[in-house]
Amino acid sequence: MLESCRNAQERWGGVHLLIDRWLQERHELINAFDGLHADEGADSRSALQKFCEILLDYVSAGHFEIYEQLLNEAEAFGDKRGLELARQIYPRIEAITEVAVAFNDRCDKGECLESAGFPEELKRLGQLLHERFELEDCLIEVLHTAHKQAATPA
Repeated sequence: MLESCRNAQERWGGVHLLIDRWLQERHELINAFDGLHADEGADSRSALQKFCEILLDYVSAGHFEIYEQLLNEAEAFGDKRGLELARQIYPRIEAITEVAVAFNDRCDKGECLESAGFPEELKRLGQLLHERFELEDCLIEVLHTAHKQAATPA
């Protein structure tokens, strides 16, 4: 019994650190997004490039690291409710990721700054990122926090 708890802690304790790092990246992403509204002129191009870089890193980490780990953890704990929630939420997160990647592809060199529709596009991206953060928080709560107690040795 104690051995299985120890194994769970070793296996899933690192997920917590991974999530912490990812949430720190989220904070950097939000700061970079806010910086787009503060920078004018020559600095706006470099602020946009920085934002695009952080945006791509953040969404990539979600898809290639975090979600996979959360799903693996839920499967290991036999969490059918959590897995079903993930199946419901993931398509929306994926759709938002596609918008973020398309924004990056169009704007990572800063050319879209002169576009008349850029302010509205940026506003819409901000709304979608906010939605994504809420969905991710829900996944973290259901797929990780619920298992944290089971993975922690008594």
